[in-house]
Amino acid sequence: MRAVILAAGKGERMRPLTLAKPKPLLEVCGTTLIEHHIHNLKKAGFTKIIINVSWLAQQIMTKLGDGNQYGVEIRYSYEGNEPLETGGGLLKALPLIGSDPFLVVNADVKTDFDFSTLKNHSPQLAHLVMVKNPEHNINGDFSIENNAFLSSNSSSKKHTYSGIGVYNPELFKECSHGKFSVVPLLKQAMLQNQVTGTLYQGQWDDIGNIERLIAINKNCNKSS
Repeated sequence: MRAVILAAGKGERMRPLTLAKPKPLLEVCGTTLIEHHIHNLKKAGFTKIIINVSWLAQQIMTKLGDGNQYGVEIRYSYEGNEPLETGGGLLKALPLIGSDPFLVVNADVKTDFDFSTLKNHSPQLAHLVMVKNPEHNINGDFSIENNAFLSSNSSSKKHTYSGIGVYNPELFKECSHGKFSVVPLLKQAMLQNQVTGTLYQGQWDDIGNIERLIAINKNCNKSS
């Protein structure tokens, strides 16, 4: 199974830090966000990684190269000067991904999630890893029904999408190239009971703004 790291965004909520450096290259606990993922993916047995890039793309490609220094193979899907959002970015990357289900992880989360648990997962259209709701998303995104299927319309307690999942390329079969979010596709698939999910209760942080970046680095220093 191939892994895709979503790293094309402008990181506007992290400005001014991201005016000169792409968000995936910001450091947490002494290592860039994206390198944390590469190390964990390699440990989990993922050796073929696709990274979608746009904003300050050359910095990411120069830093990571072809992946040889990490023991993996990295290929890049360049989206141009304007990021294509999650859906458009994944659709553009499909020629590099192939026809099999693939793992997706957002570059701007920090987690100790064991990616190997998803390595042989073959969902109908998608399988999403959910987490407990953080303060900035207290109402959550989707609920888990019958211990498996996800719903966006349920009155049950909703959890937050972690930015980690396995997608079937079939999810994008009716899509046209351009800029769009993957969320409407997922919600439509949920109506057909074609999206499953699990709740992960381990370490997970969304590095969404400068305050959260500072806080997580302070925690690193305390534990070191």
